[in-house]
Amino acid sequence: MDFTNFDPIFALLLLAALIIAIVGHEIMHGWVAFKFGDSTAKNLGRLSPNPIKHVDPIGTILVPALLYFTTGFCFGWAKPVPVNMSVVLRNGGYKADVFVALAGIFYNIFLAILFLFLLKNFASHFNELSVQFIFLLFSVNLFLGLFNLYPFPPLDGFKAVIYILCMLGLKNLADKLYSAERWGMVVLIVVIISPISQYVFAPIHSVFKLLVTL
Repeated sequence: MDFTNFDPIFALLLLAALIIAIVGHEIMHGWVAFKFGDSTAKNLGRLSPNPIKHVDPIGTILVPALLYFTTGFCFGWAKPVPVNMSVVLRNGGYKADVFVALAGIFYNIFLAILFLFLLKNFASHFNELSVQFIFLLFSVNLFLGLFNLYPFPPLDGFKAVIYILCMLGLKNLADKLYSAERWGMVVLIVVIISPISQYVFAPIHSVFKLLVTL
């Protein structure tokens, strides 16, 4: 990392964008679960927009910032919002579990589209700093949303696949796949920091380039 060109204003904007993207992502899991009768997150105050309740110093700040400045890739996490999936399952079936798993992704993709729309149509009405912040909000939300779609444990896409398999009556297969989740974070980090990441995550970069050139 080259700190000789470190821009503290950019770093603060990036941190704010990360908090909006990652904290909101987690809140959405709890909010959708609440809609299916699970009040666990609500009772613990985890549906609050107050970032202090959700920020993980390592996962929300340190890791994403280091990865962004060294690789251009953005990956991070907040404190997981507690969800009682058995309550969700009882009230809405496996389809509800899929909705809870994908809720954060929908949030991030929605925000990415919203901020891209602002950039494409109203950039001339904003000053340079505002445009930079909106672009960061678009970029971080797009990368986080698409990244979480990957069916790698422990990402949301993997959880959605598990619930979809259960919904299709393939619970035995789902259980076997789920047993691999304990190794998921280690494997995921190895993939991210290894040279193969440029191939694994090439579709994300392709979507990004496509959208910014529209």
